[in-house]
Amino acid sequence: MSAFNEKYGPWAVVTGAAMGIGASYVEQLAARGLNVVLVDKDAGLLTEQASRIRDRAEVREVVTDLADPAAVMRALDSIADLPIGLLVANAAHAATAPWLQIPLEDKLRQIRVNCVAVTQMVDVLSRAMAARRRGGIIVMSSMAARVGSPRVATYAATKAFDLILAESLWAELAENGIDVLAVLPGQTRTPGFEGSLGPRTKLPPGVKVMEPGDVAREALDALGKHPSIVAGGVNRFASAIMTRVLPRKAAITMMAKTTRAIYPD
Repeated sequence: MSAFNEKYGPWAVVTGAAMGIGASYVEQLAARGLNVVLVDKDAGLLTEQASRIRDRAEVREVVTDLADPAAVMRALDSIADLPIGLLVANAAHAATAPWLQIPLEDKLRQIRVNCVAVTQMVDVLSRAMAARRRGGIIVMSSMAARVGSPRVATYAATKAFDLILAESLWAELAENGIDVLAVLPGQTRTPGFEGSLGPRTKLPPGVKVMEPGDVAREALDALGKHPSIVAGGVNRFASAIMTRVLPRKAAITMMAKTTRAIYPD
């Protein structure tokens, strides 16, 4: 058994597991010898993803809508019999449009999926990990969490919540044997990102689109070593400029130009 498996096995939970970065986490965790609980709202895609790793790991599929707090608790109850050593809180809901064009319910759904469900899952699973004195939690944040981001205002705010939650728990839960990591990817070639692009989208020259597998690999390698990471060298450079060099007003203005180019009216 590998050191990774001893620390974070034998079971991992991955939310948003059916595609994109979540699917890459599932495949890489199975390759590392962990059994995986796949959580997603799309039953068909979830079954397809589960079939890809059944020859390497035990799999349990949990179909649920993370925007429903009661459904989240039922999902957690359904896996209470498993020794969960790792949680990857990857699922997210985003709306990419000007603030006034996004219905209130869509804004609230982002908060429920990206903040409330994450808090529920971290709360329940961290207690069991603490009892065993080992475990890991990866919370997917975003580069948008660092600077105000027009056209994705609610999403950016929820990801700031995720970042601070994970960094706080990194310091607090270490004494319980639990490693916590926030991961801040930039633009990543996922179905969600590609589906948000329109015919008038223009990716600025400094924006490098990462592959989902590279993001997941960096995260798993960094777990237990850092409280948070920005995935990708280009993204790390951009983040340093935005947060350490530019005045806050200039950084927000630059972010506004970028998001308006990617998500035009």
